[in-house]
Amino acid sequence: MTNPLKIKLCSITLDSADSNALADFYAALLGWEKNSTTPEFIGVSVPGEVPVLWFQQVQSYRPPVWPEEPGAQQTMVHLDFVVDDIGKAIQHALDCGAAKSPKQYHSDRWTVMFDPAGHPFCLAEYPAFFEKDKGTG
Repeated sequence: MTNPLKIKLCSITLDSADSNALADFYAALLGWEKNSTTPEFIGVSVPGEVPVLWFQQVQSYRPPVWPEEPGAQQTMVHLDFVVDDIGKAIQHALDCGAAKSPKQYHSDRWTVMFDPAGHPFCLAEYPAFFEKDKGTG
């Protein structure tokens, strides 16, 4: 199917009760730079690249519940990050302020984590994903 419209993912926005703290977490986790338009709307990115992760401050924010529970705030989206070493990535995420979910799926290739605002995200070990980066510095 051909689409004549040019369309590209440019950003993802996550709600939080403290956008500044959540931006700090993802900047540390990913090694990206933090930028700001207002204290209530802060992004992290590799300068000049997309996507940008934006964090929007919402005073009535309630963290999602994962895994899902009837009647509880549902997860609407989660982020997946590919890593080359799952053990090191988990420890790095914990050092940055993440928490490991007590509920995990049966795989040694990915781990479900929670950011400081309670959003679930996954760390998935796929070293082959980084093959194209070898030798490029």
